[in-house]
Amino acid sequence: MITERIAKLEKLAADRGRNMPWSHFDVDHHDAANNKFASCPQWEKTARAMAYAIENMDVFAYDDDRIGGRIYHKDLKVENPCPALNHVTEAANAFKEKYPEAPELMANQLIGGMAKGHITWFFDRLLSLGTTGFKARYEEALQTAKDEKAEEFYKGVLILLDALQAFNDKHIEAYEKLGNHELAERMKKVPRYPCETFEEAVQAFFMQHIVVMRENPYGGNGPGRLDYYLWPYLERDLKKGICTLEKAKEIIDELFLRIDERIYGRDMWVEAIVVGGTYPNGCSAVNPLTYIMIQSIIDLDITHPSVYVRLPENPPDDLVKLCATYMMSGRNRAQILYDPPVLKALVKRGTPYRDAVEYACGGCMEVGIQGMTSDFLYIGWQNTPKMLELMITGGICLRTGKKINAFKADKGLAAYSDFESFYKDFISECDRITKIYLEEQDFYSELSERNRPSYLISSMIDDCLERGRNMHGGGVKYHDYGGTHLGMPNVCDGLFAIKTAVFDKKICTAGEMVEAMKANFVGYERLQAKLRAIPKYGMDNEEADALAARVMGDFCDMYLTFHTRWGGRGKPVVLTFVYAPRAASILGATPDGRPLDSMVSQGVTPQSCAMTEGITAAINSCSKIPFEKFAGGASTMWDFDSSWASEELVEAVIRTFMEKQGQIFQGNTTPIEELIEAQKNPDEHRNLIVRVGGYSARFVGLDKKLQDDIINRIRHSC
Repeated sequence: MITERIAKLEKLAADRGRNMPWSHFDVDHHDAANNKFASCPQWEKTARAMAYAIENMDVFAYDDDRIGGRIYHKDLKVENPCPALNHVTEAANAFKEKYPEAPELMANQLIGGMAKGHITWFFDRLLSLGTTGFKARYEEALQTAKDEKAEEFYKGVLILLDALQAFNDKHIEAYEKLGNHELAERMKKVPRYPCETFEEAVQAFFMQHIVVMRENPYGGNGPGRLDYYLWPYLERDLKKGICTLEKAKEIIDELFLRIDERIYGRDMWVEAIVVGGTYPNGCSAVNPLTYIMIQSIIDLDITHPSVYVRLPENPPDDLVKLCATYMMSGRNRAQILYDPPVLKALVKRGTPYRDAVEYACGGCMEVGIQGMTSDFLYIGWQNTPKMLELMITGGICLRTGKKINAFKADKGLAAYSDFESFYKDFISECDRITKIYLEEQDFYSELSERNRPSYLISSMIDDCLERGRNMHGGGVKYHDYGGTHLGMPNVCDGLFAIKTAVFDKKICTAGEMVEAMKANFVGYERLQAKLRAIPKYGMDNEEADALAARVMGDFCDMYLTFHTRWGGRGKPVVLTFVYAPRAASILGATPDGRPLDSMVSQGVTPQSCAMTEGITAAINSCSKIPFEKFAGGASTMWDFDSSWASEELVEAVIRTFMEKQGQIFQGNTTPIEELIEAQKNPDEHRNLIVRVGGYSARFVGLDKKLQDDIINRIRHSC
């Protein structure tokens, strides 16, 4: 439950979020780079222009605040963007020069994305040292810098730390004028000096968080393990008797409202808080703040932050029960990660266990190591169902009838006498296209090093201080690139249908299958029925599941065998996000009998049409895929029939999912009838939140095709 004060703040925060003022931050940033600091060297220009924009942000203070600081992400258009701050166009042009086929691959949506962000950082170091102690570290490093680049990096960090402190200090006078002397005194102390109390730690956290989010304004950077790093401060306060769990809950409620207010209405923006988890010694890291933060997001009518639960091995029973409550009562915002299979995948990938236990999601569901991963952790997607279509047709798009020359494996299904040869060429072509896309990120990273050095966030990422480099200049410990192969379950079912119908049981010839797909199965209804009857991944069928495991393992290897410009690795980060309608809109009929406009699956969840044997069979199938290869996370979507689901049943399903070593669990519980009614009368359902796939959003703000996808997904029942 929330207090009367929080209920009042919730309404005020929503009103302020709906009516947020325009921000001149971007205009100030580019104007400073174009004019005020135009003559400075590049490193200094980027640092001082960013610092100038931060220091000149407006102050928004109210007498009822107990947490100081506000910014709004509603930016005025920049009329004269500074070329020195741009990295996108230059990188894209360089990439197209190396790979002339890239524009065609993108135009036909075989590859796409580029979603910077999705990282976390060690904000706790600023809490324990204060800006004063943090600056001392970088000033000391500057005295012994190994080269000129290191000097530039350290100086850039110091400039941004001063800007952070200056923006904080602008609030002190404002709160004193409002008579809020308690908060003014707190902001005089933190973040300048080390935090001693829980309230100080929350204040210092929030100030650095909003400033970092202005420096790196991408929908996906998040606090990560907030309960883990704030708990020591609350634990001390509880022992001293200067705070209670009830007061801590009210502080967290206000913090969550403030995060939501800043980006109100931007549902595709995701800032994730990951609670629970594991200590480096393997013990559970669950603490009272874990429960408080889950309860806060259940109680509050907001979309941000996303609160995800890490269940350690042998989790407390009451935490599993709370997760079930969260699934049923949390407005479809729950996401649950199970530590043992996630940690296994990270360690197998080469991450030391001590680092692996620090994993968190910065945004949707991507698994990164807190404070050790670059902001290219999730950078896009490859459209694998479309690639299979082109493999079957010889490069001809079933939607347009045009040849896609950038797809090189163009012999067509009829040219193959056995499945293994077909499969080998398909995997080889998918690998070629995936590697092209991953290599593109090297171009963006190289330009980011110079034009987007991100000094402040880099200062809180390992090993930037030791190496004297920003996160894209070789400073970050794990310079990984992550992305997803969309629709892998669709591809698994399509390949098994080809193997069974064309090569094993001779149900049809390759030519007949191609012609049926071209006709969208009109006139081929008998063949379509036979294809639909072939077992699928999700039915707990050994053969279908074995091929699915092989396919998904091979797709993971496409990422895992790639090395980035600074020695990082590719990481499979598997979710579907909002891309199901987009992928479906360009996909023809599929070899498993699915007609045009059928949606692609969510993450590694079996297709809805394949989950005919119940949720237990579907989870059994899912458990057979090689989760140890999904080092960036593999999400699953389990939507429930609300007339069947109860907290007890959902708890049992979660426990089954853990027993089968699944990684990431999410889903919806809203009745389909309510979703349909919301489509018809959106004004009456403004606060209806749904789990889209890796993130949650207000239903009425989604594209209708995406709404239809959510409505038409299978709802599991008895």
